[in-house]
Amino acid sequence: MKRNHNSHNHHHHDSFRPRKWMMMITVIVTICIILLLLTLTKPSSSSSSSSSSSSSSATWSSSSSSLNLTEEVGVGLPRLAYMLTGTKGEGAQLKRVLQAVYHPRNFYLLHLDLEASDEERFELAKYVKFEAVFAAFGNVMVVGKSDLVTYKGPTMVASTLHGIALLLKRIPQWDWFLNLSASDYPLISQDGVLSLFFVL
Repeated sequence: MKRNHNSHNHHHHDSFRPRKWMMMITVIVTICIILLLLTLTKPSSSSSSSSSSSSSSATWSSSSSSLNLTEEVGVGLPRLAYMLTGTKGEGAQLKRVLQAVYHPRNFYLLHLDLEASDEERFELAKYVKFEAVFAAFGNVMVVGKSDLVTYKGPTMVASTLHGIALLLKRIPQWDWFLNLSASDYPLISQDGVLSLFFVL
């Protein structure tokens, strides 16, 4: 008799699981709708920051008229600084991640660690230099002197701090820092990422 009671209880609990998942999905959808509404209503309040945003970008690349157009379109949106890191044999993956996360408003620092060969670093620098979009906006840099990175030690943190210092020295007008490896890949577009950080 006791065994039957337990099996009845088990079926009773299973019938509540779909309700629990539906409740979680409803909460997530509600939060997404609220974030979307906040994103749509907030740009009017941030128009006052357009002058400071556009003037700071002029010091970064005053020769590019397309950068000014991007500034006018993206008034009030945050600027992200990305550090994309890789190791030996990951040059192609690093290019793929860069293409996936690239946006003219953002800044990018590429770093291949000391395990990568000089040829890989040279190939990456050549790719950045001759890619038309990167050359037009001038917002992609490659670390010339690579750091030694051991993935289970403090050198990973030291390399990240070195990257942040380089970004702050070259281009101080960014709002958020993101660190990605060559094996990462974005799940949402950069426009979506910028909209999310705009709400924060």
